Amino acid sequence: MASLEDDDVIEEDHLESLLVFPPEVQEAIDQMLPSQDPLDRPDFNPVDYINTLFPTEQSLANIDDVVGKIRFKIRKLDDEIRTVVRGQTNVGENGRHALEEAQQAIQELFSKIKDIKDKAEKSEEMVKEITRDIKQLDHAKRHLTSSITTLNHLHMLVGGVDSLANLTRRRQYGEVANLLQGVLNVLEHFQKYMCIPQIRQLSDRVKVIQGDLGTQIISDFHDAFQGAGAKYGPGNQRQLREACFVVNVLDPKVKRDLLAWFVKLQLSEYLVLFGENQDVAWLDKIDRRYAWIKRTLVNFEEKFGHLFPSDWEVSERICIEFCDTTRKELAMIMSKRNSEIDVKLLLFAIQRTTNFETLIAKRFTGATMTDGHAKGVLSPLSPTNPFEEPANPFEMDDQEGTVTDESKDQSKSQVSPFSGIISKCFEAHLDIYIESQDRNLAELIARFIEDLRQHGTPRMETEESSNVLPSCADLFVFYKKCMVQCSRLSTGQPMIDLTKTFTKYLREYAIRVLQNSLPKQTNQNRDISTASGLIQSILKEGEVMKLTEEEQCRICSILCTAEYSMETTQQLEEKLREKVDSELASKIDLNAEQDVFHNIISNCIQMLVQDLESSCEPALTAMSKMSWSMIEAVGDQSGYVTAITNHLKQNLPVIRDNLASSRKYFTQFCVKFANTFIPKFINNLFRCKPISTVAAEQLLLDTHSLKTLLLDLPSLSSQVQRKAPASFTKIVVKGMTKAEMILKVVMSPHEPPQGFVDNYIRLLSNSDITEFQKVLEMKGLKRSEHSALLEIYRARIPVSVAIGHHGEASTANTVSHSVTPVPEPEISRIRKLEKLIKKRL
Repeated sequence: MASLEDDDVIEEDHLESLLVFPPEVQEAIDQMLPSQDPLDRPDFNPVDYINTLFPTEQSLANIDDVVGKIRFKIRKLDDEIRTVVRGQTNVGENGRHALEEAQQAIQELFSKIKDIKDKAEKSEEMVKEITRDIKQLDHAKRHLTSSITTLNHLHMLVGGVDSLANLTRRRQYGEVANLLQGVLNVLEHFQKYMCIPQIRQLSDRVKVIQGDLGTQIISDFHDAFQGAGAKYGPGNQRQLREACFVVNVLDPKVKRDLLAWFVKLQLSEYLVLFGENQDVAWLDKIDRRYAWIKRTLVNFEEKFGHLFPSDWEVSERICIEFCDTTRKELAMIMSKRNSEIDVKLLLFAIQRTTNFETLIAKRFTGATMTDGHAKGVLSPLSPTNPFEEPANPFEMDDQEGTVTDESKDQSKSQVSPFSGIISKCFEAHLDIYIESQDRNLAELIARFIEDLRQHGTPRMETEESSNVLPSCADLFVFYKKCMVQCSRLSTGQPMIDLTKTFTKYLREYAIRVLQNSLPKQTNQNRDISTASGLIQSILKEGEVMKLTEEEQCRICSILCTAEYSMETTQQLEEKLREKVDSELASKIDLNAEQDVFHNIISNCIQMLVQDLESSCEPALTAMSKMSWSMIEAVGDQSGYVTAITNHLKQNLPVIRDNLASSRKYFTQFCVKFANTFIPKFINNLFRCKPISTVAAEQLLLDTHSLKTLLLDLPSLSSQVQRKAPASFTKIVVKGMTKAEMILKVVMSPHEPPQGFVDNYIRLLSNSDITEFQKVLEMKGLKRSEHSALLEIYRARIPVSVAIGHHGEASTANTVSHSVTPVPEPEISRIRKLEKLIKKRL
């Protein structure tokens, strides 16, 4: 019994769970069957519903009526459910009945389709029987039409061949041209009947007539133009012009032979006038060659231009033959008289040849040329103009504007076929041009050195001005002209030879013009005799400066010039690789020359750093020589700080202004100076001994002043305040913070010893025993106290090593458990000193 009740409970729970619909299903039910009845709500709560029906105890008197209404509603729902269930049963029966009716209809339709197919087959057989005779008649008609057409063509062919033979004998070439083309067209219809002897005989006869026509026409041209009995005149001009139309129909070889003979005939006089033994054949009279062909072409157009069809381009053929002949003749003559060629004569011949090639490229299209010719020739050298401000010549087009990849492709596709057709012969003698450029560059470098000696280096007067040497721009403009000129003639080995010349004089310019122009530094350090009055007597402006302002400007100018040269050399390398043949591009490498300019930049920065650092060295020496044990009160910053500040304020603006166009190298200069000055300052700080607590406070004030000065170094005495680079700030903060920590350790009491050592490790975690010993010497402790503190420090070395390996976070954790706190009075004293420093700054 208990199990049955449990099953009922489980079943009721299951039914309740089935009545809980997903939200989207419930939403669809609400849209299809909207209801305001609380019983239909998905969140129906029986307790709330009963409380709604019986809100008070008095309402329980109507419980029978309420129960009756609910039972009535239940019966009504049962009736509706019963009706729906029965309706679903009837639907299933109706569906089966409809399926049976559909199957029966399909069978009837299939039988009707089969009947229609049978009738269609019978109809097709009937149509075939009716049209069988019609097809036979159609085939007969087609064959009869073909036979009649073939007979007509045969009649035309026989008559045409006879007429063609008669017209050929009478040299009536105007009628022959039209008739011959018609006969050849008709003969094409008989290609499949060549097995018939009569047809083959007609075809052979036509070929014989074509051969006779070719021989006869060439003979007519020979008779008209060549020999003592030449009879070219108005009477046979028409005949020859009509003969050219016949040649168009004949074998193309006839046209080639006729044109080759005629072109050589027109140039026969040229071969005699400009033979290699003639005086006018040499390069200095090369203009006469081109003047002769111009006159010849003009005469040809006037006398014979109307004789040949325009599509034969006879004038162009004569010009091309002239170019090929001239190229071969010039190459032969130059090879025999190579010793007589100088660069002036070579460039003269190249220029005149280039001008002629440009002229014929405008006159002719090159449609008759079958082979490619040379790429281009040199343009004449033009003098370089000095730049007031440097501009990179390799960022500009050969003429004006910028060059895009699209324009480069267009320029390559638009190169005239006549470009280099003659000037190709000069390529073998480009070594003369390259040797000449070598001499020109040597003279140019010498002129640069002399100009620099006389006029000095430019200075940055305004923000728009430039201190790059004008000679640098002149050099690269000259390089660009040479590169363009050479590439127009040859992009092969001569370009590699020219590149070697470029590299040679890039090094010459870097060493002789830039490196040798750097000022020679001399040792101007002076001995220091006494500490009293040291800052006033030794640290005066002008006495400790190794470089004058003019020399500083010169170094900055050379640095900027080297930077410009290094960047432009890289672009020169890229341009050379673009110009040279792709298989030779790997041989062009200017990295070594770029390294030379980079080394000059490094030397310039190092010289400026050494000069600035040496000007501060007497002040640091004075600091270490002062009697710090005699300091009784903390005052303003010491004199050596003022001296360093004055030196930096005097030198930094000059360097910064002259490196305005090279901000990254000015930043490198500041970084290198900080890396040099701060260790030297700390070393001199260790020499200050013994130091009293008050003296340590004074030094801490001075150190903070120097730290502030160094952080402001990039924009020192500048109206434009720029934030210092993060790399520079990090170096200054790290180095000067170490100096401050050293002084704070010196200020701290050495009792108790364990606390002093722990405090040292906390403030100077990256220190070592040597620096620890120097700090003890700064404090002026006795030898016995030294030994005790050193023993404690050696015992703590593993801790300090661990701190150094694990970084700042581990430092804080490690030291917090082992370091004895600094006495409270000392902490207060340090804080007061820091407040004093901030107040005065």
